[in-house]
Amino acid sequence: MKIIIIGGVAGGATAAARLRRLDEEAEIILFEKDEYVSYANCGLPYHIGGTIENRDELFLQTPEGFRSRFCIDVRIKSEVIAIDSAQKTVTVKDLKTGTIYKEGYDKLILSTGAKPVKPAISGIENENIFSLRNVPDMDRIKYAITGKKAASAVIVGAGFIGLEMAENLKEAGLSVSVVEQADQVMGMVDYPMAAMVHQYLRSQKIDLFLKENIIAFESDNGHINVRLASQKSITADIVILSIGVTPENGLAKGAGLEIGRLGGIVVNDYMQTSDTDIYAVGDAVEVKNPVTGKPTIIPLAGPANKQARIAADNIITGNRRVYKGTIGTSVAKVFDMTVASAGASERLLSREGIKYITSISHAGSHAGYYPGALPLSVKINFAPDGKLLGAQVVGFDGVDKRIDLLAQVIRNGGSVYDLQEIEHAYAPPFSSAKDPVNMAGFIAENILTGRVKIVHWNDMDNAKADTVIIDVRTKEEFEFGHIDKAVNIPLDELRNRLSEVPTDKPIYIYCAVGLRGYTASRILLQHGYTAVYNLSGGYKTYSCVLQDQRNGAGSAGNECDFFPVIRDDGEIRMDPEKKVIVDACGLQCPGPIRELKKHYDTLLPGQRLTIKVTDQAFGQDLNAWCNMMGATLIDIDHSGGVITATVEKTEAKNSSASVSNHLMKSSDTKTLIVFSDDLDKALATFVIANGMLASGKKVSIFFTFWGLSVIKKQHKPAVKKDFISRMFGMMLPSHSRKLGLSKINMIGVGGKMMRYVMKNKHIDSLEELMQQAIDAGAELIACSMSMDVMGIRKEELADGVTIGGVATYLERAEQSNINLFI
Repeated sequence: MKIIIIGGVAGGATAAARLRRLDEEAEIILFEKDEYVSYANCGLPYHIGGTIENRDELFLQTPEGFRSRFCIDVRIKSEVIAIDSAQKTVTVKDLKTGTIYKEGYDKLILSTGAKPVKPAISGIENENIFSLRNVPDMDRIKYAITGKKAASAVIVGAGFIGLEMAENLKEAGLSVSVVEQADQVMGMVDYPMAAMVHQYLRSQKIDLFLKENIIAFESDNGHINVRLASQKSITADIVILSIGVTPENGLAKGAGLEIGRLGGIVVNDYMQTSDTDIYAVGDAVEVKNPVTGKPTIIPLAGPANKQARIAADNIITGNRRVYKGTIGTSVAKVFDMTVASAGASERLLSREGIKYITSISHAGSHAGYYPGALPLSVKINFAPDGKLLGAQVVGFDGVDKRIDLLAQVIRNGGSVYDLQEIEHAYAPPFSSAKDPVNMAGFIAENILTGRVKIVHWNDMDNAKADTVIIDVRTKEEFEFGHIDKAVNIPLDELRNRLSEVPTDKPIYIYCAVGLRGYTASRILLQHGYTAVYNLSGGYKTYSCVLQDQRNGAGSAGNECDFFPVIRDDGEIRMDPEKKVIVDACGLQCPGPIRELKKHYDTLLPGQRLTIKVTDQAFGQDLNAWCNMMGATLIDIDHSGGVITATVEKTEAKNSSASVSNHLMKSSDTKTLIVFSDDLDKALATFVIANGMLASGKKVSIFFTFWGLSVIKKQHKPAVKKDFISRMFGMMLPSHSRKLGLSKINMIGVGGKMMRYVMKNKHIDSLEELMQQAIDAGAELIACSMSMDVMGIRKEELADGVTIGGVATYLERAEQSNINLFI
């Protein structure tokens, strides 16, 4: 049997090697019009950026290698210019000599690939405007950087390849702008996920121009002016076109083969064209999308390799193997961020008229209590019956393994219920006991079963006038940023503040990522509320999507290597020994801000500190915090999923460091009264107090009657008491670890369960929160009258507690503009 293959790289080279392994006697000829027959085209951007230093590493096999190992006749620089399917011949032009000749075949495989889209724009033929499709393209771009010393680039198109090029050109030292006609990058992911990429690209100093059309490329003294329809103009040394590709179907058309509505070669399940002796694989063919059941073109190396293997098998053994289509599973590295998708996006589902539901969840790449957990966001699209239709994952670690799990469920026609049952490899450094993929399934089930009703980011600003929006985050989270018209009722206070929630109006609830919002919605639903909706993805998604998506690059700021100190003579000098670095990685809001405030208070004016945080919302919180504190943000960097920020202390506007020396303004002072000895209420007290302290406020907490139990020592000295005082001592909690819950206490079991859950979720205990508040300058005041009534002695209370009466409380309350009773 004589088999001719037209085109190498992923499809043709794979088919050739497979054919030889199946049939030692077959005559196999591979024609390739370029010089290179088998190379890693997905690796081309990384040689341009310098990650792959040795160019030769990109070449998987050479013509000589094919001949010696597989006995395959590889003819490079040989372009097939025509196919005669009736005579079963191909016409070949030898590009080295110009000779034209014919070659017969028994079976033919087309692996002609795709060509870059090149729109008809004035000036597009400029020699410094490139596409990246093959090795010669790579070499030309590489020379423009290293030989011609290009310093700036414009990338047209923000798909996977475009953003990979943005990263690698930036790594090569160029300033980079990306121009995209659509309102988002990476069209295969949905807008909320793309918005996270926009945010990250801005942090990497990439200029992003969205919803922009290019009207001309103009030469300007060795540079290129990229003129936009918006009247803006970008000047660059080189331009990279990454608008997309279109199938190379010219040979197929000339041979009379059927071409599909998308422009690809039509093949059946055996990768066979409309001519039974001609097969086609790779970027040139249309295949079935199992989600929509309709033809699609997926120009990816993975599908091309699989199709080539199946086509080779069917040629040698008969049409036995079936290609089941592709759902377009893809992944891209964008600096330290990973973006991945599988299956159908909302845009595709809407276009095809397929009903769907969508949900977004945010988690960590592994167990939160194990160091180094990085943010991970999962979005799934699923049918009303639960069938999984599409999935997208964005994060900094573990994205690839999650998308692989999700892709297999989609390919197998599985459902969100299957996500719940996925058995994954679990250990704290790699995942959580409930993996983010499991969690996506749990959330979807709650939606489908009606345990929660959801709204999405774009519903919040379009809510009806009578809709009540409730933010169930802590007060300090609320102060750092919230949805307009939202009312702050922290989750732990909700049950006691139900009277503030109307029963006859729609209720939209949100928290940071959705979990607390879900809990709050369950509370309201079980208290008789009906029109309760939780914001999918929480404030993290909302705030990311609603911020300006374009043109985010700015100056990098100053590097912080030294810290100024004030000498005795008053002169400011740089002290290389003074370096304050705060590691807040793994902490969730408000932990990073609390750590920042604690260390910030130790600085002198003019000194700086650097803080490292993995909570991706910290960047936005930091700006708000600096505005409140009057601090100067020197620099902020996003690398490897870690935000590294440097702030400089100025004359503090809101600092509580000098509280003992003067009375603060009423806006800087807060008062809390603790009347309860319930564990949950004590926790709420110190969570709120720490939030206030982290925002530079002075906090006084007044403990009275049962609340005195919260500040009792665990190991108390022996004190002499009368009978009534001893009775009170036996009936009341002896210290904070003996506190019960206000609800479902179950004779103390509830409190133990609460502490157990908090420990497993890496949440600070009540005692730790108390100590943090004390360390941050909180004033704890014990009511002297209540102590007398209940027979509590000062020696039994925590060290540093102030003993005071009503007058002491009133003095503090007079200075305060917030007075909370708990």
